[in-house]
Amino acid sequence: MELTRSYRNLIRTELIVPIVLLVIGVYGGLMQVLFRAGVLDYDPLLKLLLDTVGAVLLAVDRLFGRETDPLVAALSSVDLRSSIMYYWGLTLHGVLNAIVFTTFFAVAFGNAVVPYFLKQPLNTRIGWLSAIVMLVGTGLAGIAMFSGQASVLYTFYPPLKAHPLFYLGAALLIVGSWIGAANWIPMYRRWRRENPGQKIPLAVMGMFATFIIWFIATLSVAVEVLFLLLPWSLGWTEAVDVPLARALFWFFGHPLVYFWLLPAYVMYYTMLPKVAGGKLFSDAAGRLVFVMFILFSIPVGAHHQFADPGIGTQWKWLHTVLTYAVALPSLITAFTIAASLEYAGRQNGGRGLFGWMFRLPYFSRERWLFSYWIAGLLIFIFGGISGIVNASYNLNMAVHNTSWIPGHFHLTVAGPVLLASLGMSLYLVAQLSGKEVLWRGAAVAVPYLWLVGVLTFSWGMMRGGLHGMPRRTYLGAGALNPDLQGTPLYRADWAPYAEIAMVGGIIMFAAMLLYFVVFFGTLFARRVREAHLEFPVAEAYHDEPVRALNRLAPWVATAVVLIVLSYTPVLYDVLRSSFQKAPAYLPEYNVPEKQLQETIRQGQSSQPTE
Repeated sequence: MELTRSYRNLIRTELIVPIVLLVIGVYGGLMQVLFRAGVLDYDPLLKLLLDTVGAVLLAVDRLFGRETDPLVAALSSVDLRSSIMYYWGLTLHGVLNAIVFTTFFAVAFGNAVVPYFLKQPLNTRIGWLSAIVMLVGTGLAGIAMFSGQASVLYTFYPPLKAHPLFYLGAALLIVGSWIGAANWIPMYRRWRRENPGQKIPLAVMGMFATFIIWFIATLSVAVEVLFLLLPWSLGWTEAVDVPLARALFWFFGHPLVYFWLLPAYVMYYTMLPKVAGGKLFSDAAGRLVFVMFILFSIPVGAHHQFADPGIGTQWKWLHTVLTYAVALPSLITAFTIAASLEYAGRQNGGRGLFGWMFRLPYFSRERWLFSYWIAGLLIFIFGGISGIVNASYNLNMAVHNTSWIPGHFHLTVAGPVLLASLGMSLYLVAQLSGKEVLWRGAAVAVPYLWLVGVLTFSWGMMRGGLHGMPRRTYLGAGALNPDLQGTPLYRADWAPYAEIAMVGGIIMFAAMLLYFVVFFGTLFARRVREAHLEFPVAEAYHDEPVRALNRLAPWVATAVVLIVLSYTPVLYDVLRSSFQKAPAYLPEYNVPEKQLQETIRQGQSSQPTE
């Protein structure tokens, strides 16, 4: 396949821009653990940045004899010790890491995988349109977040209200990803015409499954943003239906996890066995897994709403059962990939019952990608187990809204998802730039250092959660404020777990610093070869022709039926509930926005005039 300059630059842009933004998101994560543990009460780097920008602007104004720029006063007035700064950073951390980075990567990876396996050229004009729409959306949302007008966290639950640019930016990011995925359909149709009766390549099937789930899931959040949140944020409506908004978000929120995860599964099934030195144990198992995710990943969202009123317990039970069903494809994957790795280990000379485990290329510099995949799989063992806890009604009640939840969350999105995405981003950028990956020893060390950090962090968070330590809470300004030690307000039983999580977070930050050194070192290194694109494609040990698993349309139709059956009663209950619509709240204040504005007006009118 010819790699045009436009095609190479498209994928490079979709990988490099989110990696740059990931630098900010990762730094925000470091600040979160330091703030929660009560070690810091302001961001020293942000203070240095604001002071430097303010000093430069002031110097320029004086140099040209101008009045002082109002921005100087605005920068100096930022209260870095305000509690809202914690949530400002947490919003940036969640949105940039979990939404922006993953969405850009999925589109970029698909733009590489689908043309490669179908041997069809990508329409780069539409590809660039997709990228530009996503970039514009990210920019608009970024303006709202960085300016402090959208500190509503990545779930953006109402009645917390963000600037309209945040909602508009999120919508454009989603639309841009739709355009990118739709661009693959003409290639697939051409391939079908040219290859009648052949099985769709497994990697392509996986990417289509990823974006089928994404498209269906994002329809609900598009409705939430365009018809509830954006008009409300613009002031066209005074109040918002909170239960409906939450139901629409979680229609999207849980399948979002599989949108993150499936590109990693594509790598596990189609590339990992080859890099390990063996074969994929079963092609049909991979196809079955992708089909099962299409069926069961969406009609499960109500298990995130066990504590929400207005939804019948019978429908929560139904979604719980379907959640257990969606665990099955990951269980199948565990056995299939383990069998593939065992075959590879034995091909590499492993003997005995467990000898194959010691013959895998854990620390190979030539096959450095293996370390990213195997470390992610090891982390995901704990992510899967803790996920079953979250999906169980009685156990969920014990951990709901505690720090257990982000502890689990980091074992999934910050485990196999992040490591597979980081490894493949480095791999693709190096190939498409004609570069060699620099410092491969450091590249291999990154995932194992990250594994130690994330397991430490998650253990601290989850153990603290079992003691009632809350999530999404600035503990350093409250229950873990060092100034409160010795008083009844200080929670000494939470302190060791927050500190353990802090140590894990610092290790994770160190791992990411090492990754950024390797990534940007490679990006700016001297070109040593022609740009190319080559994936390590695994041959299947069992390549069964299962016709039912070679077409996605019947499974999509079945999934739609299942979604209608599972979500119609949930939405019916929500719509017929008697809850009043809620007024808007700005994240900084605990009174409704309208009441706050009225208080300010009354204060201004009561001031004496000269």
